[in-house]
Amino acid sequence: MYHYAEYSWISRFNPEKRIFVGKSYHFMKRVMDLSLTLLTLPLWMPLFLLIALAIKISSPKDPVLFVQMRTGKGGKRFKMLKFRTMVPNAEQLKSQLAQVNANGELTGPLKLKNDPRVTRIGRFLRKTSLDELPQLINVLKGEMSLVGPRPTSWSANTYKLWQTERLDVLPGIVGLWQVYGRGSENFDEWLRMDIAYIERRSIWLDFCLLVMAVFVVLRQKGAR
Repeated sequence: MYHYAEYSWISRFNPEKRIFVGKSYHFMKRVMDLSLTLLTLPLWMPLFLLIALAIKISSPKDPVLFVQMRTGKGGKRFKMLKFRTMVPNAEQLKSQLAQVNANGELTGPLKLKNDPRVTRIGRFLRKTSLDELPQLINVLKGEMSLVGPRPTSWSANTYKLWQTERLDVLPGIVGLWQVYGRGSENFDEWLRMDIAYIERRSIWLDFCLLVMAVFVVLRQKGAR
């Protein structure tokens, strides 16, 4: 069990007072995921198509979506979707930026400041978090949830033992780190926030994190 002094507000969510636990929690969480995603479809689908069109016009021969293998619940690998925000040869250029990472700009698999691979449209999408919009498709497919730890790109066998707790739940679009520590470069702290969420997760906490995430995005806190 981790200490919650750093995120004092989460201590209000007492796991012993949860209404839904076990299978009932997972059922209600899935109901919430599907209901919110489908009910807001008339809002996000036109935006989805508009962004896709803008990316295609700016780079007609290149893909609109960026597909990357991520690790989900139980260590299962799945294809996570994002709008492409980088140049097509971004992965090849990654090795050229390794020295920047080694110098301490990045201490975990987070976003690189002033990444030269990011396109002009990509900067706007990242700043507004709209690059994550296609992950609603992952939610509909049951590979992700609206709320949960962000999925990592490396396989489960590379996790340290204490980190594997985050593989007990579905990964999410929004997590405690996105609300409280967005932009932080301390990777261990990010993982501890994920575990803090897992140990106190509830339908009410999920709802609160979704609402808080909206305000975080509007303030563009930690956006890159």
